[in-house]
Amino acid sequence: MCLAIPAKVLEIHGDRAKVDFGGVKRDVNISLVNVAVGQYVIVHAGFAIEVIDEKEALETLRLWEELLKFEVEPTHDN
Repeated sequence: MCLAIPAKVLEIHGDRAKVDFGGVKRDVNISLVNVAVGQYVIVHAGFAIEVIDEKEALETLRLWEELLKFEVEPTHDN
């Protein structure tokens, strides 16, 4: 399975950018997109593959947060 996750662009240095995945910062390759600081991108395998609007990015990050919370917190049905 492949995942593509939204991230906010914090800094740009040539074809590399520092991005924020909801608190986790990483460097990614931005050579495939035309992006500016402050915009959101979808990142897959270390490459920004699409620029998306902030509303969509924040909603996707919120959903990821919910899924991770559900996955981490065990249920006590037993």
